[in-house]
Formats: sequence, C-alpha cells, structure tokens
Amino acid sequence: MITVLGSINMDLVATTERLPQPGETVEGSSFATAAGGKGANQALAARRAGSTVHMTGAVGEDGFAAPALALLDDAKVDLSAVARVSEPTGTALILVGGTGENMIVVVAGANGTVGAAQAEAAVDVMKTGDILMLQLEIPAGTVEAALNAARAKGVLTMINTAPLTGDAARLARLADIVVANETEFELLTGAPIPDAEARQATLKKLHAETGQTFVVTLGGDGVIAIRDGEIVTAEGLKIEPVDTVGAGDTFCGYLAASLEQGLDFAKALRRAAVAGSLACLSRGAQPSIPPAGAVDARV
Repeated sequence: MITVLGSINMDLVATTERLPQPGETVEGSSFATAAGGKGANQALAARRAGSTVHMTGAVGEDGFAAPALALLDDAKVDLSAVARVSEPTGTALILVGGTGENMIVVVAGANGTVGAAQAEAAVDVMKTGDILMLQLEIPAGTVEAALNAARAKGVLTMINTAPLTGDAARLARLADIVVANETEFELLTGAPIPDAEARQATLKKLHAETGQTFVVTLGGDGVIAIRDGEIVTAEGLKIEPVDTVGAGDTFCGYLAASLEQGLDFAKALRRAAVAGSLACLSRGAQPSIPPAGAVDARV
C-alpha cells in the first residue's frame, strides 16, 4: 500500500507563446482549470500505475473542493483521510509557454492546515513495507512528524523536494528515498554541480554519508540515481513536450508504485522515466498522467 501525505489543489492554467519577464504583460492563448497539487498528482500517478493508494490531506468547503478530488475519486484512491476545513482549497496559478516550460505560484489554503496529528494518524495505519510519499506543499512540521513516525514503524519513505523550501535539506535527511530535479539537487547540496561527472561524485559522497537512495531527474536527459552503492541511470522517451506540468509528479508516483509492486530499482526507474515523458504530451497535471498500460507498452 502507498499513502500520500500532501497537497490537493485546483490548477488555474494559462498558456502563452512565451513566458513573461518580471513586470511584463503578455497575451495568453488559452485558459483551463485542472485538478492538481503535488500530493494529489503523485497519488493519482501511483494509482494509475496499479497500486492501492490512500490520500491524506485537506480541502476547503468551497467550489474547488469537489473538482480537486474528482479524478482521485474516479480512480478509487481512498480519500477517507482528506479533511474538510474552513480555509479555501489550495490553488496553483500556472503559466505555460510555447516550449512547454512553466512558471507556477502556489497558494496553500487548506493545505496549510494539514498538521502533525493528521500525519501521525496516516502512518499509524500503515505497516512495515508500505511506502509513504511526501512533498513540500504542506507545513514542514507535518512532513517531519510523518517522517519520524514512519521511521519508528519501519515504513519506507520517499520525499520529493519540491517546491524547494528552506526546510528541504533538513527534511530530506530523514527520508529513505530523496527525489529532486537537477536544480533542486544542486541547491540541496549547497554547492555548484557544473557537469555530469561532478553530479556523480556528489551522489556518491552523499550516499556514502547517509546510506539514502538519491534520485535526480534531468528532464530530457533522463534520470540518475544511487542506491546500495551503485549508480543507476535511465532514459525517458524522445518527445516534443506540450506541457511539462505534472511530469515530475508522474515520475514520483510511478517510481513508488513500481517499487511497491516489486520491480527492481533499475526497472522501476526506467518505468517512471517513461511515464514522466508521456505526461509531457498532454496539458494539465492530472489529466496528463498516463495509465499503466500506455507506460508499460513503451518501457
């Protein structure tokens, strides 16, 4: 079983030929809303990858709550631990440029109310061998409480260090598996990583110090990781991206599900990389998450 403790949002997405510079106004070409939030995205990805998934988080009592949960509910993600609170449902304001790159502003809303008691209750019903997935769109104290409770119970933890907050480096040290993109990884280490050779050296150094599994996603260049002393790489698919929103969350959900389903690490990494690539071919975070059949046909 996989439990995801994290954010649930409605994404408000505007597309434009190019992303604006600070202080600049540009003309948009389209607008859409879609369910999102890094926690909810990763929960849906793990579920579409074939795992049983429990979601723990919070939404408001407003008009965004039902649509924010709709795809999770349709996929039969267990939502019994999603609280309804007086704060508004979290939102993400997303600009997508013509090349598929994006800029995102997240307003926490109800996500900011997810507390340590809720985290500990989520872990309490888990068992040894289950996987707890975390991100950083809920309070740092809640993430820390969940990581500590999971370690005490022998639950495997995976943290995605996005969005990269001031607490990310400290919290990452408490997890079994750390997933970061190349920019986040460089900021986590606190030192520039100028090339692939330096990245490998940094991974080996961190792994030797902590014993943790580190996974660094590299966009179109695939992914590099270290686990049990071994560097592992995987490639995604060669694609022309339409929208990269949600690709990282798709990767995380598929990686967790693949490990939970018993795939060896190299195969799990490749499956997750392919899933992340396919997520770039459609717009929107959750609508773009591919089903297991589409992913496995390309692995």
